Amino acid sequence: MTNEELKKEILRLKKEKNAVILGHYYQIDEIQAISDYIGDSLALAQEAQRTDADIIVFCGVHFMAETAKILNPRRKVLLPDVAASCSLAESCTGSDLREFKKKYPDHIVVSYVNCSAEVKAESDLICTSGNAEKLINALPKEQKIIFAPDKNLGGYINSMTGRNMVLWNGVCTVHDGLEAEQLLKMKRENPDAPVVAHPECNSAVLAVADFIGSTKAMLSYIKKSENKRFIVATEAGILYEMRKNNPDKEFLAVSSGESCSCLECAYMKMNTLEKLYRCLRDETPEIVLDDDLIEKAARPIVRMLDMSRELGIIK
Repeated sequence: MTNEELKKEILRLKKEKNAVILGHYYQIDEIQAISDYIGDSLALAQEAQRTDADIIVFCGVHFMAETAKILNPRRKVLLPDVAASCSLAESCTGSDLREFKKKYPDHIVVSYVNCSAEVKAESDLICTSGNAEKLINALPKEQKIIFAPDKNLGGYINSMTGRNMVLWNGVCTVHDGLEAEQLLKMKRENPDAPVVAHPECNSAVLAVADFIGSTKAMLSYIKKSENKRFIVATEAGILYEMRKNNPDKEFLAVSSGESCSCLECAYMKMNTLEKLYRCLRDETPEIVLDDDLIEKAARPIVRMLDMSRELGIIK
């Protein structure tokens, strides 16, 4: 089938099966265009809670679909390509973290939402790149903390809060691979274009950035900014939403090296219209989690949501 035929079939099946399609900012343009909601992993999982759809199709990576299932245990959650993983989530398993915790018995575990259900179940609190700083600041100063699994985000939060959290040695290989030298070169060649960067980038890149924030924060910053050109240091999928929201502005994507034209996560690009169509048609692959795991993994997520409401981060 052509892309147009696939789109028609996807929309037909979606209506027929009372399904909702959630698309992450880093998905291919065609997936974002056909999604009912676009956002980051947690915002989409929360959106899934608000929908009355019988089937949730999560166009993202595996840990994101798991999070949607954890927050919606009675719904059928589908992922177009079950092999769509994440280098950051893969860097830390539940058993790894369980052993690591034994070395720091007086520490609590704060885990970035970009982790598996098993890691969430071993955590005391979950955070996002958007709320991490405020949540950490809200914890008692004397509280000792293990931050997993992203050492770059954890290091950034340490620098912003003055904490000395113990950091799990994991990274998003896409963001961590960016080089500060390349950014500096782009800044010299484009002095009118501020650099916006995701805190999953390494510290050298963040030192060069003019604005550091989550995908949602970057979108908001660009929309409000009077600048007309921006250097974007994050996964290139975000450019679709940036251009859609700011048709009068120019975005310069940072590459991951001389041989690559843009920064892309291969896992994020595994979902296609063809796979989305088959996923809806056959109602598989389905995310299935043990009830006990869902219960344990939900606790630190619910704690995060409760704290976020208390702090006025979300309503």
